[in-house]
Amino acid sequence: MSTDCIFCKIIKGDIPSKKFHEDDEVIAFNDIRPIAPVHFMIVPKLHVESLADCDAVHRDLLGRILLLVPKLAKEQGLNGFRTMINTGHEGGQEVFHLHVHVFGGGQTLPKT
Repeated sequence: MSTDCIFCKIIKGDIPSKKFHEDDEVIAFNDIRPIAPVHFMIVPKLHVESLADCDAVHRDLLGRILLLVPKLAKEQGLNGFRTMINTGHEGGQEVFHLHVHVFGGGQTLPKT
């Protein structure tokens, strides 16, 4: 864990969050600036700065996160959803701890 990372502080419980899932490897909580009626993040407990910093060692963790997405999306009432992983400054990443955004609900999201 990183001592100055906001997600590490959320994982440790130092910063409150609207957490609705936690296991040994990941935590899921609602985004504080949602862009859709349902918008949450899945964050690994292991501090990895971004997807660009992942390699074969992280394969199982990444797979676990992606397989968790549809389960948690359904539990949050989504029949369809979109995922997003911002990577690096140029990719729009604001918190440098790997995380997957999951969002949907309400009106149909624009196609990209």
